[in-house]
Amino acid sequence: MSSSAGPALAHRSVASIRSSTSQAPTSPSTPHTPPRTIAPSFGSPSTIRADDDFIILELGSRFIRAGFAGDSLPKACLTCGPEQQRRAGDFRAWQEPRSGTSTKWAIDYEIWRYDVRDFDLGLLQDKLDRMLRDAFTRFLLIDSRPRRVGLVLDSALPVPILSTVLDTLFTNFQTPIISLMSAPTMVAVGAGLRSALVIDMGWSETVATSVYEYREVRSSRTVRAGKSLTEELYKLLHGLIPTAEDDDEFGHKAVSFEDCEHVLCRLMWCRPSAFKSSQRQSAQLDTVEEQDEYEAESSQPSGIAQVPLRSANPPATIHIPFNKLADVCDDAFFDPSAARSTFDDHELPLHLLLYHHLLQLPVDVRAICMSRIVFTGGCSDILGIKERIMDELTSMVAHRGWEPVFGKGVEQLRNNHWFRRENSLQRSSISSAATSESGGDESDGLRSETGTVESHEDVVEAKIARNRPVAHQFQGQLRAMHSLGAWAGASLLCQLKIPAMATIEREVWLQQGANGASRSSEVDVKAQQRQSMGATGLMRGSGGHHANWTLGVWGTL
Repeated sequence: MSSSAGPALAHRSVASIRSSTSQAPTSPSTPHTPPRTIAPSFGSPSTIRADDDFIILELGSRFIRAGFAGDSLPKACLTCGPEQQRRAGDFRAWQEPRSGTSTKWAIDYEIWRYDVRDFDLGLLQDKLDRMLRDAFTRFLLIDSRPRRVGLVLDSALPVPILSTVLDTLFTNFQTPIISLMSAPTMVAVGAGLRSALVIDMGWSETVATSVYEYREVRSSRTVRAGKSLTEELYKLLHGLIPTAEDDDEFGHKAVSFEDCEHVLCRLMWCRPSAFKSSQRQSAQLDTVEEQDEYEAESSQPSGIAQVPLRSANPPATIHIPFNKLADVCDDAFFDPSAARSTFDDHELPLHLLLYHHLLQLPVDVRAICMSRIVFTGGCSDILGIKERIMDELTSMVAHRGWEPVFGKGVEQLRNNHWFRRENSLQRSSISSAATSESGGDESDGLRSETGTVESHEDVVEAKIARNRPVAHQFQGQLRAMHSLGAWAGASLLCQLKIPAMATIEREVWLQQGANGASRSSEVDVKAQQRQSMGATGLMRGSGGHHANWTLGVWGTL
């Protein structure tokens, strides 16, 4: 009995312990894992960034850059050409090359152009739709959910092309808000500058834009750009082919556009200036690699490059002297053999364009911008082109100064020592008369003024001024600086959530279109004059928060 009663009592005691612990409430000090509720919005990785994604698009005449705000580089850089415009099942890439290329030698590689008289806007819309969908699905890896878009454009973009781009984004991609940003201003932001002289050496034009406190002050243009350089290079290659025929009436070319661009990107270089400024500091050019390459090849290269041309009929290998390539670059951008009076306003050489542009600026803006010259664009990567421009501009400033009038009469007047002597005598007499008149008054009131100044001097302010470092702004000297580009500047501004130059909402655009933008007379000029990087941003806010909304600088052209 005792042996059977012991286990029974023990079993009952264990049962009572378990029942008591199960019924007792858990103490708050007991470690436990709290229940977690997973929101359904976090089911897919794409939905996490759907609300925060801000897509930055930079639209050029031959490329589109796309990426997310906050990134230093775009995810995709797409170009337009005949290879990207073919349908499925097109086997022309594997066929034998035809004699000559098509009539549209360079037009097929352009997304848009400034001359919209014979331009097909419907074809532009189809190109944009295809390229943007390719960029979103293959490179950005995002779905078709609506996202905000920041659009970086040239400030001289025609309004019909701007309307087509906005219609494509609002209609085909359901974009809720589009922020328009000027390309020169974004280049200055990408360089970390508030003011700069941005030189965009693009495809169709070379544009010099003065940006002062994030606002475009003046813009000058010339047709000496990548397109004219490619045409001059084609003439050189055509002359070096022994079996080349002249271009027929249908516009067939002996050399394809791809071969010309291949030679342009790999072999083109610029000859240094005859005027080599000895006072030019090393800080004038940030591209140290370019200086090293020039110092390694200080002597004029006299070699010959062998270039195979597959597009020629029959395919041939030509020998191109390096000196002729430099002559092509000189004729395209500088044209040193022609007189200044032979140039029109739209075809000025680059150094003359920059000099006239700086000459027409106000003195304070010129002093700031001339020390912050930023080169951008595809043609700015040509070896030696930036150094040549800076040397030519330095030579003109040293020879002529900042005088708008020049000629033989002005030079004779400057070299006349009698005229300079009379001017010096007049200045000395005027200064002596001024000092004699104000001498007595100054001597009498000097002690009283010094006494009042010393009495009203604040000790705290003097101590703060003594301990505060004085930042001197560099100005008045020619200097070139490096920029990360317009896309990087726009990415930085959108990441910081700074309002863009002009913001357009989808509902407003679909209701009113480009005609709904308020005119320049309806905009408050006083409100625009007080623009900064603060709460108001680079310009006014979005159209939904204001009765009058604008297209910025694009609507005034």
